Amino acid sequence: MKKPELLIPASSLEVLKTAVIYGADAVYIGGEAFGLRAKAKNFSHDEMKEGIKFAHEHGVRVHVTANILAHNYDLDGAKEYFKELKELKPDALIIADPGMFSLAREICPEIDIHVSTQANNTNYLTYDFWYKQGAKRVVSARELSLREIAEIREHIPEDLEIESFIHGAMCISYSGRCLLSSFFTGRDANKGACTHPCRWKYSVVEEKRPGEYYPVYENDRGTYIFNSKDLCMIEHIPEMINAGINSFKIEGRMKTALYVATVARTYRKAIDDYLESEEKYRNNMDWYKAEIAKCTYRQFTTGFYFGKPDENTQIYDSNTYVNEYTYLGIVSDVNDELEITLEQKNKFRVGDTIEIMKPDGENVPVKVISIKDNDGRDMDSCPHPSQIIHVKFEGGVPSKYDILRVEGDSKQRD
Repeated sequence: MKKPELLIPASSLEVLKTAVIYGADAVYIGGEAFGLRAKAKNFSHDEMKEGIKFAHEHGVRVHVTANILAHNYDLDGAKEYFKELKELKPDALIIADPGMFSLAREICPEIDIHVSTQANNTNYLTYDFWYKQGAKRVVSARELSLREIAEIREHIPEDLEIESFIHGAMCISYSGRCLLSSFFTGRDANKGACTHPCRWKYSVVEEKRPGEYYPVYENDRGTYIFNSKDLCMIEHIPEMINAGINSFKIEGRMKTALYVATVARTYRKAIDDYLESEEKYRNNMDWYKAEIAKCTYRQFTTGFYFGKPDENTQIYDSNTYVNEYTYLGIVSDVNDELEITLEQKNKFRVGDTIEIMKPDGENVPVKVISIKDNDGRDMDSCPHPSQIIHVKFEGGVPSKYDILRVEGDSKQRD
């Protein structure tokens, strides 16, 4: 049984390093243009260079997104971008547009090309077409079932890889090609500026009764009729492997380091456990599900993998995430006295019991016994986001790259 790649998103250099440490086989990132997450922090040239170096030192591959649907005015910039990437040497480029594909093949033929899900890859002839153009991998459309993916696997060359989503947000639009964002706000989802109108609340207006809004409701609050549940296939890794999928992709290039670490660590353990023995995988299922629930999510679905979604895959009464844990920061340094340094992300206090999340799967509860600012002054709490602080604990031995989290939503805790 071939081990599938675990492919993790990274919105920034910090998150890339987190993904690498917490179990990724590969990460996918975006530069400052030509990707589909314009609102993510994304990577400057120097950050991308550092990130690729860090990943490669840890045996992890880096895939760079260039998957916009390009217009004429994008092409000159894309040429220069591919020249930069040629020097940076990522392992693969993720591309949707045939014109962008041609440019990449011409400018940096030594870099693998993966065809993005944005290209609507729904049948084996499409996969074969891209293979003949020189693609190394094709990302399956989210609208495919596992049965369809298995059939594609049977009809394509053995060395053409299949990448499919295993976890993360779903989209109301076909393979992410949203028109609502452009119509409502002028921001093009296919150029990386989606405003996520699928998460908004809608009512019905009858043409001859302007200003009279009729709720489309499941209850008296109204309904979010386009708002999908999140994909979660943690219980179906055997089926994903048996379908012939080579790479398991986590969605989330807008997510925090806590989200990325939690999902990467959980799927890493689940995949490894299953490859060791199915019994071990089944016996640890409660742990996987409990851990996945500790990062933000919108309730879970299996998407299209076992048939067409129905009314149960939508969330009608809310557009908010479930948020059971709050992200406090990543340990950047530990001194000889076990005092840690971190850039604080959310507020916590002296006396709080928090949790150290370790890359190996261990969760260690500790008590905060002191907090100091960068000048060595004692603090009762750390209310200022992004402040560099120094913290000591009672219990546990912290290490660099450990993540600190605390149970409860940050708003509720305040």
